[in-house]
Amino acid sequence: MPYSARMQKSHLYSVFFAPRGNERMADLGMQIAQQYLSPFDKIIGLIGVAGSGKSMIIRGMFPGLELTNDDEGVNIRPLPLLNVDETGFYTAHTYHIDVRFESAFKQMHELADAILYAVSKGKRVVVEHFDLIYSQLGRNAHLLIGLGEEVIVTRPTLFGPRPQEISEVVFRSIKSRLMVHTAEDICESILRHQGIEIHEYEHADVRNGFILSFMNKPDIDIVALEKGVNELIEMDVPISYADENHIKIGDNIQRCTGPRMHVRSAGELKKLTLLKELLKEPITNRYLLVGVVGEFEDVNELNHIVLQ
Repeated sequence: MPYSARMQKSHLYSVFFAPRGNERMADLGMQIAQQYLSPFDKIIGLIGVAGSGKSMIIRGMFPGLELTNDDEGVNIRPLPLLNVDETGFYTAHTYHIDVRFESAFKQMHELADAILYAVSKGKRVVVEHFDLIYSQLGRNAHLLIGLGEEVIVTRPTLFGPRPQEISEVVFRSIKSRLMVHTAEDICESILRHQGIEIHEYEHADVRNGFILSFMNKPDIDIVALEKGVNELIEMDVPISYADENHIKIGDNIQRCTGPRMHVRSAGELKKLTLLKELLKEPITNRYLLVGVVGEFEDVNELNHIVLQ
């Protein structure tokens, strides 16, 4: 058994906060590759809705891999996976396929056969929407990644987890992530109009919410900020994609590093609650502004672990 596989044979699953923003998602992909990817893995399965960050995770895990469903709208034809040349010295080692997209052009059994053929020739295949083709493949992925409110990384065995189990979790939780990202951007928009620019803070995560982390203590009226965000929520202002670096909040343009990852209108958030004081993180000495979609009673319980 390869060393990397021996090291992970007791690994059931790992859970990460699903970061909001393309750069942070790509960084997480790089981290997952370093910690969990074996050079002997042949099928990498990803599960998540459109806009959940699958492509950015892949770009982080496999820098330079040519994605066949590029976000810029350039779709590679013919699909390289359907023309694997097992004899050519310069043929690719890793292939990508978006099953949902390709199923519009090929039968599912044809795509499954192409994946299995490539694997039989020693190739690696990265499969988006793996849950859609699992039954046709008749086998699970070596490494399975689900993207919802959190990113789940698992190395399935004969006993599971099955792709459908992962899909149920991530499809159910993605709405929370979209709401949090929208609330975070609305909050940033108001801060920008108060003279606090995006370069003055960093982003971090908390369950069902977000953290803005400042090196120097900012002068923020937190009560007024929360009121301003909730007024926009009550007005149900539309949220829409502007370009790859911006969204529109009503008629206002707001910089955003994940513009496809939002609810369609602020009214879907119901409410934003901000912790009414800035917390000082004792290790870094940074000041934290904490926001949660909904309500919370104890800030120390936000990242509680649910034991079953």
